[in-house]
Amino acid sequence: MGLEIESRPSELPYIERVWRSRSDEVGRMMSIAATHWELVFWEHDGQVQAAVMGPEPSACLADVPQDATFFGISFALGTSMPHIPVSRLVGGGAEIPDVTRRSVWLKGSSWHPPDYDNAEAFVRRMVREGIVDCDPIVPAVLHGAAPDVSDRTLQRRFVSATGLTQGAIRQIHRAREAAVLIQEGAPAQDVVHRLGYYDQPHLARSLTRYIGRTATGLSSPEVTEPLSLLYKPSSSVPA
Repeated sequence: MGLEIESRPSELPYIERVWRSRSDEVGRMMSIAATHWELVFWEHDGQVQAAVMGPEPSACLADVPQDATFFGISFALGTSMPHIPVSRLVGGGAEIPDVTRRSVWLKGSSWHPPDYDNAEAFVRRMVREGIVDCDPIVPAVLHGAAPDVSDRTLQRRFVSATGLTQGAIRQIHRAREAAVLIQEGAPAQDVVHRLGYYDQPHLARSLTRYIGRTATGLSSPEVTEPLSLLYKPSSSVPA
């Protein structure tokens, strides 16, 4: 009972993670803050739907259709769809119309919907056909490079490609990492020192804002309002 979630990383640089889930007797979940936009498909009562979902700047409660199945591709930071600016999707999304089990229309063409096992092939085609692009400066910075551009230009490129500032991405990633550590049994004080929070109240405010749980709540998972997909981010943002 609840929200069953399975996910995996991807070797394709355009993809952060691939996931699928099933809801069972759960009406709402805590949708935690996320820095990545996603392509999401779900089926409920025989109807298939899809949407492009933007980054989530803070945690919020979200309705979950009961007895539904979901599949999503979470795209890597810096990856975007030029015809749908990420900045317009922050905290929301854009529905993809006329979706069936056999077809989804993307930028005027009919595609067979992807699934958990062939997500990479689907995204490779998106890249070949120019539906998905990547600003190389974003992954370069995430891997520690110092590009020869001004701070203002760098910030503008980050916001354009991700919808969020570097500071927001850094705070969300740190909160998610803290939540994972606490769920694994790490004491809150250890997490404070390990991740550079000022003190435990600072950690508590961060968890409440971005995860929607306190440290105590993370140690005792809530069944009636389960968390959405939580994992340690694969990349950090240099200070």
